Amino acid sequence: MSKINFKSMILGLAVLFMAASCAQDEDRFNGNAMLNISLVDAPADYDEVWIEVLGVEVLPNGRNENEGSAWISIPYVPEADDRQVDLLTLVGDQILYIGSEEVPAGRLSQIRLLLGDNNYIVIDGERYDLTTPSAQQSGLKLQVNKDLQAGIQYDMMLDFDADRSIVRAGNSGQHILKPVIRVITEESATIRGKVLPVEASEEPVLVHGILDQDTVSTFTDQNGVFMLRGLTNGAYQVDIHPQTPFASKILTEVAASRGEVTDLGELELELEAAPEE
Repeated sequence: MSKINFKSMILGLAVLFMAASCAQDEDRFNGNAMLNISLVDAPADYDEVWIEVLGVEVLPNGRNENEGSAWISIPYVPEADDRQVDLLTLVGDQILYIGSEEVPAGRLSQIRLLLGDNNYIVIDGERYDLTTPSAQQSGLKLQVNKDLQAGIQYDMMLDFDADRSIVRAGNSGQHILKPVIRVITEESATIRGKVLPVEASEEPVLVHGILDQDTVSTFTDQNGVFMLRGLTNGAYQVDIHPQTPFASKILTEVAASRGEVTDLGELELELEAAPEE
C-alpha cells in the first residue's frame, strides 16, 4: 500500500470518527431534560430574613435575553398559598422546592430568581423592610452555562447567601436587598426502555426501578416508552408490570450512572402462561 493511500485511509477514518462523535452529541441534546429548582441558604447574623418568592426563569443558549418570551418560566406554587419564606430556616436538610419543568436539552445560559416586594429582616425583634434596586426588580440574572443532556433530570440549587445579600445604606437606616446567589447543579441517572408490543401500552404499564430499599416508579407512554429519572449510581432491578394478558418482566443488575442514560432498548413482553387444567 502506498504512503498516499495509507494517509488517505487514516484521514477517512478520522472523518468517520468525528462524524460519529458529532451524531452522538446531537442525539444527547435532541429532546428535553427535566430541571428541578430549589432554594437553600447560607447562615446570616439576623433573627429572620423573609423574602417573597415568585419563581424562576431559565434561558436556553442562543435565545435573546431581552425578549420576554425567550425565558422559560418555572413558577413557585406553595401548598399554603404563602410565597414568603424565612431564609434562615433553609439550613441542614431543609430546602425550598420551587418547581420543575422540562426544558430543551443543550446549553442552559442563564437563570433568574423572581422576587416580590414583600421582603424584610428582623433584628432584635424589630422589622426592617428590604428595598430592591430597580435594576434587579425584573429578577436577578445568574450565569449558568451548563450543558443539559436529553433524558437526564437535573437538580439545580440556588444557594442564597443572606448575610452578603443585605446591605445597610449608610445612616439612612435602609436595608437594601442585593441577592448574592451561587448556582449548584447536580445531574442524576436515568434508565429508559421501550416495552413491546405497543398494544401492551394501550393501558399504561407500571415500571419500578429498585435499588436496595428505594423504589422509583413510572408508567409507559402510548408508544411503550418509559424513563426512570432521578436515580443515583447503582445496579437496579427493573420490574415491568403490564395488564393482562401480558406477563410481567424483571431485569436485574441494570447499571445506572450519574449524568448518563442507560438505554435498555426494546423489551418484548410475553403472554401469560395459560392456567393448567
